[in-house]
Amino acid sequence: MADAEDERRGFTRASWANVLGNAAKIIVEGAAGLAFGSVALLADAAHSIADLVASIVVLVWGRSSYDEPDDTHPHGHDRIEPLTALFVGSVIALLGLNLLYESAQGLLHGVDVRFSPLLFGALAFAIIDMYLVYRYTEYINEGLNSTALKALATDCLNDIYTSLAAVVGVIGVLLGQPLLDPLAGALVSLLVVYQGVEIGRENVDYLIGAAPDPEKRSEITTALRSHPDVEGVHDLTVFYDGTVLEVEVHVEVDGDMPFRQAHDVESDLVARVRSLEDVGDAHVHLDPSGIGEWKDRPDD
Repeated sequence: MADAEDERRGFTRASWANVLGNAAKIIVEGAAGLAFGSVALLADAAHSIADLVASIVVLVWGRSSYDEPDDTHPHGHDRIEPLTALFVGSVIALLGLNLLYESAQGLLHGVDVRFSPLLFGALAFAIIDMYLVYRYTEYINEGLNSTALKALATDCLNDIYTSLAAVVGVIGVLLGQPLLDPLAGALVSLLVVYQGVEIGRENVDYLIGAAPDPEKRSEITTALRSHPDVEGVHDLTVFYDGTVLEVEVHVEVDGDMPFRQAHDVESDLVARVRSLEDVGDAHVHLDPSGIGEWKDRPDD
């Protein structure tokens, strides 16, 4: 219980860092953009408004993934986390498409920006701000492996990329080439869309109970077969329940084994499987060997 509370506190601190970091970025970039008519800075600040909303959703909703199982959620709340990450990924992809549209509009109709060194100052603040939030989120997430925090960290990197694109645009204004702004924005927006889609694809797999890669099935089978009392393995099912794996399997043992010994073997097998990385729970059913129940099924 203490570990779960520590993880919840770490998750909350990282989520708050993203909320406050995005809020500061919005205020600084929005003020500079309004003062000097910079579409690039205003677009970047608008991008961060959606990031702020996503961060608040993760803060409020994502913490529920650490709640203990209850009567209404007997298998726990693990699926809440990939659901929040899916939301963040969707926001990132939509923002990327919006940035692509704005960049196309700038290329077609041009931009009107008044140069000021303060524009560089605002962008420098935004880049440093998001880098610090990114590093802190990654640091906290090393011990949590949270898909929601991973999505927020990716979003921080996207913010850095979009701010760098805005820097290119401001340099273009300084050099008399303002079209550099929408051109750089278009390239970055494609990256943003790609990362949003990838985050969504990964977390959809978690939500629909997709199977892991064949290597994980092989690792589980090897762990079961290495037990000295195991004579066969069949009907192995492995799927994601949230961000962790659920394992269901039938294992053949000596049919004349005493009941208490069989119980100990089953407990040992469950513990072996649960100790594997990414496995959350395991259900092992013991079958007496030699009755032929599994012969018509492929051996896992």
